[in-house]
Amino acid sequence: MKIGLVAGEASGDLLGAGLIRALSRLCPDATFEGVAGPEMVAAGCDAWEPSESLAVFGLVEPLAHIPRLLRLRRQLVKRWSASPPDVFVGIDAPDFNLGLEKRLRGKGIRTIHYVSPSIWAWRAGRIKTVRAAADRVLCILPFEKPLYDAAGIDAVFVGHPRADSTPAEFDVSAARQALGIDADVVVAVLPGSRAGEVRRLGSIMAESARLLVDAHPGLSFVTPVATPALRPVFEKQLLDANVAEHFLLLDGDSETAMKAADVVLLASGTAALESALLGKPTVAAYRVSPVTHFIAARLGLVKLTHFTLPNLLIERPLVPEFIQQAAQPGAIAESVSQLLKDPGRRQFISDRFARLRSELALDTDQRAAEAVLELAQRH
Repeated sequence: MKIGLVAGEASGDLLGAGLIRALSRLCPDATFEGVAGPEMVAAGCDAWEPSESLAVFGLVEPLAHIPRLLRLRRQLVKRWSASPPDVFVGIDAPDFNLGLEKRLRGKGIRTIHYVSPSIWAWRAGRIKTVRAAADRVLCILPFEKPLYDAAGIDAVFVGHPRADSTPAEFDVSAARQALGIDADVVVAVLPGSRAGEVRRLGSIMAESARLLVDAHPGLSFVTPVATPALRPVFEKQLLDANVAEHFLLLDGDSETAMKAADVVLLASGTAALESALLGKPTVAAYRVSPVTHFIAARLGLVKLTHFTLPNLLIERPLVPEFIQQAAQPGAIAESVSQLLKDPGRRQFISDRFARLRSELALDTDQRAAEAVLELAQRH
């Protein structure tokens, strides 16, 4: 059996690697090929192109990459048309993969889209694109499947991979000891994994930290820096806010940083769900570029009242959110400070987030592999 895959970004690479390993257990003679990252290659995928080639973001920023991406899509269609896989799995990267899936499906190749586009958040009309592109959608959030069911699209909820890999219990003191942190109160600060995020949010979070230090003497901060290139940027922001001495900067390792924390302050995104799965009371902020925000607001693309995944997955929001101009140091610091002062509130949040983890931890790799294999073997 031959399975084609295209994954974008590091998160897609990890998801693809888990899928490949599970499929290899179910079907030992399966082969894998396509656009893959290092994790997928290690799991046994023949990489024709690195997954990082699809890593472009925003509404305006990808425009310069369009000719290259269209050329790559044409090459993939040509190659798989000449030698079709039994099934094709597009992992995330919807702007690239849905168009590819539609063309492959038109050639008679079965197609699966793994990780639903955020149709529940913005550009809801994309569900029509999904219907035309994918024979099946693998959903990692529970409220997504009913949306597809209502639209007559085959969808399977497979659980969330981060919930499977996140420990249900861990020792906070051990995490602090491993990081060399000797403090009674710790806040993890994650200003983002991309340069634009850190430029827009880093100074705001540094100023928030300065206000928190004044209100909570002895408070320490830990920041897992996503990439080496971001370290000097955030270091300067901390120096400008006069709080550098209160920060421990790590090279990555966001999980240990969050484990060590009483409260997590972060850029809204996948990190918010990771923090919740670790049971951490969390405060989220986010700012996009003014151009992106203007276009999204003008076209009415965003339909949500909340922006962080934990708030969308539980019955009432527990993560304070500060978006665009609401992301101000004073308001953010006050929200973090309230959590630091209220251990009962922190415990309540942790308990609810523990339930959320159990609701999402369904052995995603195995369930996804079974769904892929069933479609591939369907006559």
